[in-house]
Amino acid sequence: MADDRITQRLAPKDQTLQEAYDLPANFLEIDVVNPETHGIGNKRYTDYEVRLKTNLPIFRVQECSVRRRYSDFEWLRAELEKESKIIVPPLPGKALKRLLPFRGDDGIF
Repeated sequence: MADDRITQRLAPKDQTLQEAYDLPANFLEIDVVNPETHGIGNKRYTDYEVRLKTNLPIFRVQECSVRRRYSDFEWLRAELEKESKIIVPPLPGKALKRLLPFRGDDGIF
C-alpha cells in the first residue's frame, strides 16, 4: 500500500489578518493579456502578451513581457504535462474568432 505521508495535508499555520492579506514574501505573477490578430484570411493568427512580475532573486528583472502565439502555449502545456505531475487545464479554443460572424472586426462586437 502507498505511504500515507505522501498525501497527508500540512497543518495550517495560524495567521494574523495582516499576514493573510499582505503581499507574500516571494511572488511570481504571470498574466496573459492583450490578444492581437494579424494577417488576412487563412494567414490570420493571434498572439498574446505574457507579462511576468516577481520579486524572486533568481530573475534578473522584476518585470518583463513578451508576445507569444497560441502554438507556443500548446507546446508549453505539452511539456508541463510530460515532465511533471502538474495537471494543466485545457487551453481555450483556438478558432473562436473564426466562428464570429464579423470577420473584419478586432473581436469587439
